[in-house]
Amino acid sequence: MSKETGALATIQRQIQWNRLIAVVEEQAQTMIRTAFSTTVREAGDLSAGIFDLEGRMLAQAVTGTPGHVNSMAESVGHFLKKFPAHTMRPGDHYITNDPWLATGHLHDLTVVTPAFRNGKIVGLFANTAHIIDIGGLGMGPEGRSVFEEGLYIPIVKCFDRNVPNETFFDFIRAGSRTPVELEGDIYSLCACNDAGAKRLVEMMDEFHMDSLDELGGYIFEASTRATLAEIAKLPRGTYRGEIKSDGYESSVTMKAAMTIHDDRIVVDFAGTSGLSNRGINVPPAYCRAYACFGIKCVVAPEVPNNWASLMPFQMEIPEGCILNAPRPYPVSVRHVVGQLIPDLMMGCLHQAIPDRVNAEGSSALWNPPLRGGSQVSGQAAETEDFEIITFNSGGTGARPTKDGLDGTAFPSGVRTMPVEATENVAPVIFWQKQLRPDSAGAGRTRGGFGQVMEIGAKGDAEFAVNAIFDRVANPPKGRDGGGEGAAGWVGMNDANGTVLRTKGFQIIPKGRRLLLKLPGGGGMGDPRQRDPALVQRDVEDGLVSPEAARTVYGVK
Repeated sequence: MSKETGALATIQRQIQWNRLIAVVEEQAQTMIRTAFSTTVREAGDLSAGIFDLEGRMLAQAVTGTPGHVNSMAESVGHFLKKFPAHTMRPGDHYITNDPWLATGHLHDLTVVTPAFRNGKIVGLFANTAHIIDIGGLGMGPEGRSVFEEGLYIPIVKCFDRNVPNETFFDFIRAGSRTPVELEGDIYSLCACNDAGAKRLVEMMDEFHMDSLDELGGYIFEASTRATLAEIAKLPRGTYRGEIKSDGYESSVTMKAAMTIHDDRIVVDFAGTSGLSNRGINVPPAYCRAYACFGIKCVVAPEVPNNWASLMPFQMEIPEGCILNAPRPYPVSVRHVVGQLIPDLMMGCLHQAIPDRVNAEGSSALWNPPLRGGSQVSGQAAETEDFEIITFNSGGTGARPTKDGLDGTAFPSGVRTMPVEATENVAPVIFWQKQLRPDSAGAGRTRGGFGQVMEIGAKGDAEFAVNAIFDRVANPPKGRDGGGEGAAGWVGMNDANGTVLRTKGFQIIPKGRRLLLKLPGGGGMGDPRQRDPALVQRDVEDGLVSPEAARTVYGVK
């Protein structure tokens, strides 16, 4: 092959790669446009991707969360074990919410769909979305086994050659508090895979491609080479980190020993706390998903996320620890612990490459599931029955050269849901939602600010919250002399400032409202080195008190 021919082939492969990204992004956007769940439609709590016939992820949509994307990358292989590719037919759709075969808890539905061209299967599309209700106790930590947490769907066919499996749909409608929304979301997931499959065939026709093998080989080879090149730049050695979660019965300690080799990074979680009796346990795929993400953000952020670029990151998760929950342990709110893992990874990497690592942030989402009506009061209620989840976040950790982000979800990456969207679908009112003054950890670069939120039911009626909050007893830490972010706070708006438990089902009585103070991100570096003009700006904006400016930053 001549140099000109080889260069032309490389250019063509790159064009095909860009088109593939467009295909999976349209796949994701179709879900967002058609979803019933506000968590998908408004927050983007989803993933979408294309896989080869061996179940290896070729590309993911830009839209999506690491917990969904990287655990979905493992799940397609489980689908193929039960339904091999050669048995699939056009119009088939397969589904599960098995926490150990998909993305970690029953509230996530994963759908896999084959794509056909000229009667031949050429690829697989997969997606995951968080749905509002799957029955059981609802999304919260109270369950003592996964069987209490909702309807458990094994890998089954929900559409057979475009014909819905009516028995399946009868079961899922009967098992949910929001049957219309749940059924609608399943149709949305299938529709988004169909949209991806349609665009893939159009792309393959345009480029006269009989299969994805050559393009897949190009993607995997380039991604492997680029990832290994970034690992090679790192100092060899073993680096140790530790982080704490508030836990449920007691605090949880996660420990990691990260060893950087010539061609891989291995993380050993030995020393991590044992399993919980409640639903904060983390299935191993979810642990791997966020551990890989935390490493990749620092080590190889520019390399596309796919099967090959994830392979050099390897996890050793001891049996019996909270990050390796076996069946049938409860796992409903696995994100509360699991979303702290990227900060743990960065704590290790800070020792090797400190100029590329953020301070700790609020990390775990503050996404209170709210419930009201007769299902809470047990009698005729002042408000209609409702079940809703709203996604919100505290501040992120300071960056080496920039401040942290205010009220921004990291590591999940979901969008903060507009209060209007939630108020439009449920009888709730957000009486207050604003940045929380003095919540950002001080530093040369400060952390992001948390939020203050006050939520009530219409008419100040009784309602319930299934609390799933963290970073209250263990606020985000700063790095290199930076200060801690403010700890979170959960309570009511009464005169006594009644404090609520950070986890578990609790009633907000008539006339009271739920008050949340979200944590701020940790700071980076000595606060006395911060630009005084930036401190003065925060004072003028009402986000830093004059006292803190004087005593913490040394600015009069």
